[in-house]
Amino acid sequence: MDAIARAFSVEQQGMTGVIVMYVILAVSIIAVGIMIERFIFLFFRYNIDAPTFMAQIQKLIITGNIDRAIKLCGAAGSAALARVIKAGLMRAERSEVEIRDAIEEATLQVVPEIEKRTNSLAALANVATLLGLLGTIFGMIGAFEALDQVAADKRQEALGKNISAAMYTTAFGLVVAVPCLGAHIFLTNVTKKIKDEIDLYSVKLENLLISRQRGGAASGQAS
Repeated sequence: MDAIARAFSVEQQGMTGVIVMYVILAVSIIAVGIMIERFIFLFFRYNIDAPTFMAQIQKLIITGNIDRAIKLCGAAGSAALARVIKAGLMRAERSEVEIRDAIEEATLQVVPEIEKRTNSLAALANVATLLGLLGTIFGMIGAFEALDQVAADKRQEALGKNISAAMYTTAFGLVVAVPCLGAHIFLTNVTKKIKDEIDLYSVKLENLLISRQRGGAASGQAS
């Protein structure tokens, strides 16, 4: 706690250093908010057990229960895959082109919602690092200015104080940047997993619905 108090002390840092520290603190608060929001949405709203979900959908389609399959998608709430699958099922009795267009349109709507704000974490990490560097530069400038402005017996003390201020801002910037980059990598991987599932199972759904239509058309011609 003493180290934190010194880091945000005007006497220790100087006004410029304290301002930089508070800006980095503001960046960290924004980053934490984004991390929490993205974690909640990606794990509890957009995510779903895709293999199990699609196995149930496939059984319902094969047995001709399209309405039940649509209701199952609705029961999945805001899950990204369920929204795309539902869009395709809503056009199950339409042409191949309409099925494909419905799936593509739903995918184009869902994917930006999955990806939004995650890349901001990488940008915030860069901002925190640069602010730490900026604070370091201000601290070094203060150190060199102090050598000219103070008496010879006080130079070592002034130099140490300003270098300390420079190191505090660098350290704080990195303390914020490293978790931001870690969270960005982790959430990007989760986002990629959801997108890959949408791509895979939307194609499987499209093929399944088209095969179902062609099978029905063939049965009609035979009769």
